[in-house]
Amino acid sequence: MIRVTDLALPLDHAPDELEAALCAKLGIAPARLERFSIARRGNDARKKAAIKLVYSIDAVVSDEAEVLARLAGDPHVKPTPDTAYRFPVMAPAGWPKDDKAERPVVIGAGPCGLLAALILAQMGFRPIIIERGKAVRERTKDTWGLWRRSVLEPESNVQFGEGGAGTFSDGKLYSRIKDPRHLSRKVLTEFVKAGAPDDILTEAHPHIGTFRLVTMVMSIRETIESLGGEYRFGTRVDDFDVADGQLRGLHLSTGEYLPARHVILAVGHSARDTFAKLHERGVHVEAKPFAIGVRIEHPQSWIDKARYGPNAGNKVLGAAAYSLAHKASNGRSVYSFCMCPGGRVVAATSEEGRVVTNGMSQYSRAEFNANSGLVVDISPERDFPGGPLAGVELQRKLESLAFVAGGSNYQAPGQKVGDFLAGRASSEFGVVTPSYKPGVKLTDLAECLPAFVLDAIREALPVFGRQVPGYDHPDVVMTGVETRTSSPVRIRRGADFQSINTRGLYPAGEGAGYAGGILSAAVDGIKVAEALAAELVAN
Repeated sequence: MIRVTDLALPLDHAPDELEAALCAKLGIAPARLERFSIARRGNDARKKAAIKLVYSIDAVVSDEAEVLARLAGDPHVKPTPDTAYRFPVMAPAGWPKDDKAERPVVIGAGPCGLLAALILAQMGFRPIIIERGKAVRERTKDTWGLWRRSVLEPESNVQFGEGGAGTFSDGKLYSRIKDPRHLSRKVLTEFVKAGAPDDILTEAHPHIGTFRLVTMVMSIRETIESLGGEYRFGTRVDDFDVADGQLRGLHLSTGEYLPARHVILAVGHSARDTFAKLHERGVHVEAKPFAIGVRIEHPQSWIDKARYGPNAGNKVLGAAAYSLAHKASNGRSVYSFCMCPGGRVVAATSEEGRVVTNGMSQYSRAEFNANSGLVVDISPERDFPGGPLAGVELQRKLESLAFVAGGSNYQAPGQKVGDFLAGRASSEFGVVTPSYKPGVKLTDLAECLPAFVLDAIREALPVFGRQVPGYDHPDVVMTGVETRTSSPVRIRRGADFQSINTRGLYPAGEGAGYAGGILSAAVDGIKVAEALAAELVAN
């Protein structure tokens, strides 16, 4: 099979034009084209009045060798890569001999833990999955409880529960990670099996959306359980039994002691109590950079017009997105983060007395507003030089300030861009209505963010307004605070994926500092599961 990349056609092209363009690119008569399929589709909107769809196509042709030889110098014509996933090991017959001590444990049922558990189950290792939150249906009810009634469940919310933080997000399934083994394809294939739309296999920037993620997560759980996996919801790991540099077991919130010598730690970026306990037990934990800022919200129609011009609203293009970055004069990087077209800003705290924002979209991306994080980079060296958990404490400080600034009732503090640029508090909304629930209290965001963050954002806003007209409109609303862009710690691991000083502990995913987003976390879960399985087989 031959893969042809970068095949561009007009936005409104007829179906038969794709086949004609493919044959022309390969220099063959249509009779030689046996069949073809779309491997990837994106768009090129640099010329708004002449937007093009850009395809990667897999084609079966007669005398494939002749075509490849003739076009050997063309970087856009190559053999189709082999993306099939192959298990590196399988559980030996009769495994395990000692059921309690040898079954692998996965802590956390977010994207990383979910794929790690699935791979282990498919290899025959019958994992135990420990999740402090609830199953996804019950968790969804608790999450809506915060949004609608200002009632927070500390163990069941946007951060904790089956599916992880990614469940209440845009469900983006693309990443810039290096992936020579095409593990992301394994992730996407499993998601489609679980009910995700087929187009995630071909779209250049695939997403699922919250409602579909919920049913998909449930389906994967059923698969894991059918293969011998065991879930324990509402169960928190309260302590780690470590002796002589070896993990030996887990103390659970149920009062049970679980012998465990092979544990994948996939707790996500908000398991602050777990980070503290690991540090207390001598596991190597270190502070790492992350970013803080706000959520900024525009009418989606403004973004569509800015990005697509006269083609705004075209169903093929869907809701437009953006990606922006600026290096401020104070040395800080300001950038858009987790952009959610046609979505809403959501309450994402997991601790009482704190306010955190995040973004979410459904698969349709059909809601009125677009939103994204507008964040500024921070680092331990410059901003929180107080030890491994100093970043956690900074997050808590800013989230507590935001809680007070919002009225101490889980409303979020907000400010219009025009007032923010002028350095004054906002008192009334303009043409942009914020989507955050339980609600937005207009104020001055200087009450809950450091001055260097405010200065950097003030400098970036007009720059971004020149790139995306309307971005810095005076009535655009910014809602604070966005603090959980990534984990504030890294739990360092070696080449064997185990903690550098605690054998048997496999730090993984976003919480351990090795991923950022659903797809990269899931891919990391596969890698760690493979490493753990290899260790089990070897010993």
